[in-house]
Amino acid sequence: MSPGGEGGHTLIFSQQKRVQKDTPECGVDCLSNFRKNDDKGPDGEIIRVRLPNKRNREMFASAELMLGANHIRVRCFDGVTRIGRIKGKIKKRVWIREGDVLIVVPWDFQDDKCDIIYRYTRPQVDWLRSRNYL
Repeated sequence: MSPGGEGGHTLIFSQQKRVQKDTPECGVDCLSNFRKNDDKGPDGEIIRVRLPNKRNREMFASAELMLGANHIRVRCFDGVTRIGRIKGKIKKRVWIREGDVLIVVPWDFQDDKCDIIYRYTRPQVDWLRSRNYL
């Protein structure tokens, strides 16, 4: 099993963020120079990106509509709209919102339904778009 979990491919990239800090003459950082919440982590932080495994029928999808009871309408990247079920492994750990990029696995016996197995974070989605995966 790969470090990304569930047999998918995993790519690693380094998140380089430049933060310009101006220190006053006294040498003490001012409150206005602190980083914002979206810049968490040190510069050069390593982030793992899990890719869908085609052999396991995994594919990218985008969350369209929250239906309730752990079900979401998703638009898969093969052009089909499916009803996705959040697997119990990520149900309590990861909050999924409309517009999130996901990895789904279509069911073998009902093609209009699927299991949601992974949600990408914002830096991971930016990295996937820059590498033309999305």
